[in-house]
Parts: sequence; structure tokens; C-alpha cells
Amino acid sequence: MAQKNIGIWENFKQFFIAIILALIIKTSIVEAYKIPSASMEDTLLVGDFLLANKFVYGARLPLVGWQLPAISEPQPGDVVIFIYPRDGITKYIKRCVGGPGDTILVRDKELYVNGKLFKNPRFAKHIDTTINGNQIIQPRRSGGLDSRDNFGPFVVPKDRYFMMGDNRDNSHDSRFWGTVPKELVLGEAMIIHWSWNDSNYPSPDVSVTDPLSVPRMFLYNTIHFFQKVRWGRLFNVIS
Repeated sequence: MAQKNIGIWENFKQFFIAIILALIIKTSIVEAYKIPSASMEDTLLVGDFLLANKFVYGARLPLVGWQLPAISEPQPGDVVIFIYPRDGITKYIKRCVGGPGDTILVRDKELYVNGKLFKNPRFAKHIDTTINGNQIIQPRRSGGLDSRDNFGPFVVPKDRYFMMGDNRDNSHDSRFWGTVPKELVLGEAMIIHWSWNDSNYPSPDVSVTDPLSVPRMFLYNTIHFFQKVRWGRLFNVIS
């Protein structure tokens, strides 16, 4: 009986250690995220699943709350995951375009950082156009207030970062709600490990009142599996 109890205890210890290690990895080193919106198109698409490096910016250890030393600070051009400052809960992903002390200016959609034109990411885009294909530019609001396409100049405060989506005309970002405090930065997006396109073959709705809705959805997604996976995006490095 004693030998059996020792075996149970050893199994429990191994299980407990595995849980702790998994928790440390998830909260301090690498974590998975899913893209829910179009604000980073076409760099990141709705349905992309990515891995983020949480260690690089100085992750916090679980339970104790200690913060590890940062390897680097978020740099202009980094694709960053952070906590939305307005609610302190929701996780956002945007591109960092400026750090502490940088001067941000948007003039007729063109982004300038410290007086220099910011090089657009490869897949950045503006989608707000007329039927003739001409870009729609929002002027400053009454009284000279900032707008989506004409913003600043604005100096980023200490220990804060200015974030913008690559889908510039369809991104709720620092132009509208301000900068991101350093302590809300979670990590840097690294790689797309999975991508699921639900637009061409939308999955059937699941209803608690319909017990067959779950197997129906599973069967549908199984049949269309190869069409719904964006195979060309798997394991793409995010830049």
C-alpha cells in the first residue's frame, strides 16, 4: 500500500510540475493568439493564429508577478500585442510606429515619424476610396481637431508607444484612443502557425436548442477542410 501511495504521489508531482512549466511558458515565453478583426490586413488576416514572443519585452512570471529583464523595447515597425488601455482586459495587436519622445504626424494619410516618412509595411493598405478608385481623405475636424487621416504633430510620452493598424482606414488605434503604456505591452508577434478562412465557406451556426448543430458544423468543416485552410500562410514570419 505504501509503495502504491508513493507511486500516486510521484505521478501527482510530475503532473503538477508539468502544469507549472506550461503556465510559465504561456505567460512568460510564448503565447498563441487569434486575429479577430481586419485592422492589420493584409499583414494579418481574420482567422490567422499566431505565436508571440513574450520574453523579448520582459515578461512577467506567473503567481509572483516578477518582471524579467527586457531584451529590447518595442521598436517602430514591430507588430505588438498589448492590453487595450481603455478597458485593461482586451488584447489588441497593432504595429508600433513610435516610442517615447517620437513625434507622430499623419498628413493626408501619409505617416511621418520625427519628420521622416514612415515606410509602409509591405501589406499595409488604404481601403477608403471612391467608386473611381480615388482615396477619400478625412480633413481635420472643426477647430483643427485630429482626424483619421490628419493627425498631430503629437509627441509620444515617456514609457508609452503609438500603435497603428496596417489597414490604416479600418483600424481603431492610437489615433483615436491614445498611446499604450509600457506595462500593458505583452509581446511581439512572431509567426503564423495556422490560418483558417471562414469567409468563402462559412461554418454553420451552432445553437444550444439544436443538438445536431455541432455535428453538422463538424461535418461541414471536415468536408471543406482543404479549402478553408490558407496553406500558403502557414509558418509565415510576421514582419
